[in-house]
Order: sequence, then structure tokens, then C-alpha cells
Amino acid sequence: MPEPNTTPYDHTQPGTVTRVVFLVAVTMICVFWWNVSAPLFTWLPFVVVMALALLCFHSLNVRLDEHAVHLRFGIGLIRRSIPLETIVDATPVRNSWLAGFGIRYIGRGWMWNVSGLDAIRIDRTKGGSFFIGTDEPAALEAAINAAISKRADV
Repeated sequence: MPEPNTTPYDHTQPGTVTRVVFLVAVTMICVFWWNVSAPLFTWLPFVVVMALALLCFHSLNVRLDEHAVHLRFGIGLIRRSIPLETIVDATPVRNSWLAGFGIRYIGRGWMWNVSGLDAIRIDRTKGGSFFIGTDEPAALEAAINAAISKRADV
């Protein structure tokens, strides 16, 4: 009999804005170089780099288990784990659109985001705050705070 899933939170947020921006950029590059009749080897590297960036940043998966909050962009080449024992609190915040998308240092801490303005600020014992962009701020906040309070009870 298969073991039941014990992960209290697992959500993948699509990077809608990121996907649109990359697809428009690749299309514009292809049209431009097609119109100037440039050889394939001159514009193909740009398209390949943009396609790889799209694969790496098309979504953000946030998974919470009994040990850590795990973050993974796109196909998983870029990932990070934040141990629960280092987390003091998680609170929802709304970022300015100027904060952007991707991996950014926003002055108050590092932020990982693919779409939208909502995020969870994780206050840590070491390393300052960390912001996780999400389209489910209430669910992610509840899951993280439940996990750290469960850890404190043990």
C-alpha cells in the first residue's frame, strides 16, 4: 500500500507574466533577424538563452515538509531550502510592482517571485527576512506558521 502524502503544503504558481515576456522577446528576436536575413548562427544563441531562461523561471514551486520550506524555480535547476528551525514567523505582505519578478534583493531581504504582488515574509533567526511570492498567501502563511508552532511544541 502506498504511503500517504505527508507534505502539508505543495503548490506550483505559474509565472504568467514571465512566460508572456519571454515568449514575446523570443518572437521579436526571431522576427527581427528573419527580416534582416541574418544567418542562423547569429541569432540562434539569443533564442537558446531565452528558452533556457524560460525553462528555469516559468513557475515557482513551494513545498513544505516537516524539516524545511523548499523552493524550486521552473525545472528545478534553481532551488533553495529554508530550515524550519531558522524560521521565527511568516506574515503576508504586498510588494510594490517595482520589486519585479525572479530572484531579487529588495532591501528588506531576498525575494523569489514569478508573478503577482502578494508574498509571504519569512523572518529568520539568521540571515534576515526572505520573501516568497505566492498566489495563495493565506494558505502558505497558515502552513508555515502551523509547521513552526508544531516544531515549537515538540
